[in-house]
Amino acid sequence: MLEIHHYGACACSYLLLYCDEGHVQFRMPTSSPRSLVATLLWQLVTDTELFCLLKEKHGKGGFELFVEEKVVPLAGDVIFENMGLDAPRLEELAKEVDIIVNGAATTNFYERYDVALDVNVMGVKYLCQFAKKCANLKMLLHVSTAFAAGDREGLIMERPFKKGETLREGTYLDIDAELRLVGDVKKELERQDGGDKTKRERKGMKELGLERSRHFGWSNTYVFTKAMGEMLLGQLHGAIPVVILRPSIITSILRDPLPGWMQGTRTIDTIIIGYAKQNLSCFLADLDLTMDVIPGDMVANAMMVAMVAHSEEQGAEVMYHATSSLRNPAPYGVLYESGRRHFYENPRLSKDGQVIPTKEMHFFKTIASFHLYMLIKYKLPLEILHLVNLLLCGLFSQLYDDLTRKYKFVMHLVDVYGPFALFKGCFDDINLERLRLTMTKTSPEDDMFNFDPKTVDWNDYFYKIHIPGVLKYVLK
Repeated sequence: MLEIHHYGACACSYLLLYCDEGHVQFRMPTSSPRSLVATLLWQLVTDTELFCLLKEKHGKGGFELFVEEKVVPLAGDVIFENMGLDAPRLEELAKEVDIIVNGAATTNFYERYDVALDVNVMGVKYLCQFAKKCANLKMLLHVSTAFAAGDREGLIMERPFKKGETLREGTYLDIDAELRLVGDVKKELERQDGGDKTKRERKGMKELGLERSRHFGWSNTYVFTKAMGEMLLGQLHGAIPVVILRPSIITSILRDPLPGWMQGTRTIDTIIIGYAKQNLSCFLADLDLTMDVIPGDMVANAMMVAMVAHSEEQGAEVMYHATSSLRNPAPYGVLYESGRRHFYENPRLSKDGQVIPTKEMHFFKTIASFHLYMLIKYKLPLEILHLVNLLLCGLFSQLYDDLTRKYKFVMHLVDVYGPFALFKGCFDDINLERLRLTMTKTSPEDDMFNFDPKTVDWNDYFYKIHIPGVLKYVLK
């Protein structure tokens, strides 16, 4: 199984080769110093708390030997043809690999357009080209996002994109034309005189990403380029069996191997973190709307079951929504009430041991109401400060510039993330439900690979598992 990771345009990427038989095709000499990529593997993956059960079972030395026998890291990058691997290594891999899992992505909503296209689109193309060279390949599993379907209302079906399909009537998406556009805009930015060229290009590429996304009907660069990646995979996979898994917002582990474990901050965790630090007085969200979330271990379980179910299905292309909004919807109100309950029962303490009182938060149900609030509370005082600053010959220039920058930053966040906070779609998961039923018939006693959202009690999950997980693993 080949899993490709990408950590930004300039960071190191690596390939992990898993061997189901328990031995390795490309073993690192244990006597030599660890390579940079092997060190990264340990720091970013195996040194995390996620592997606590295996560490307990094997002991420290035994665990390291266990991992070295199972996992081989290879330095490479999906933004390059042949993933940056030399021909002999690529040829050797092509003989051995039987399952490919593509989890490479840049998930920044406001990413540079050129970077997002390189990773989320061209990365899919190059990986598909490699897959066609693999003589024993059984299937390719591509991890996308449910929100690639766009900011829609109503039931969103599990179906792949057609070539050129967009979310705005009267438009047609030509991926090659988008790549050419990026090149042309970069040349134009390069020709401009004055200023910091690097900063100008970065800003220009970010703005171009949002502009093109919204031109075709998507809300941000991330979901737009993930949709393009799906589209390209549908065109190129040919006879290779392909599964596209679309998770919604992936939250902390529900059960196995470590309840509450997570890495990074999810959109919904902004509420929890702001509540914990007591520096967030308001938030853009309708507490009655559904926040489609799915625990991380359920996503992993769905991936593994899908791999088994669709191996060697010649030319198949199957779409799965790993989501919860249809079968077990969780409104934002559940998260907020669970947070209030947690912090009232587990109050935060100041440095001198005094209880920090928990404050209520105010929620805005529309972007317009939030804009009005920001206008009255911040924008008008800023204009008054600006006038005073002019009258006093620039005495408050630094303060005015700092506050203006912060105000613009908040408004930019609302512009980019607002559609997610007020998302009104519902993801159908009938395909994944069929897969669940098939698994149950095959092995009814096996609960190890549970991915049924109906088994989750959201009140219990957020109060006992997810919120403590955010405080422990994100806020430390």
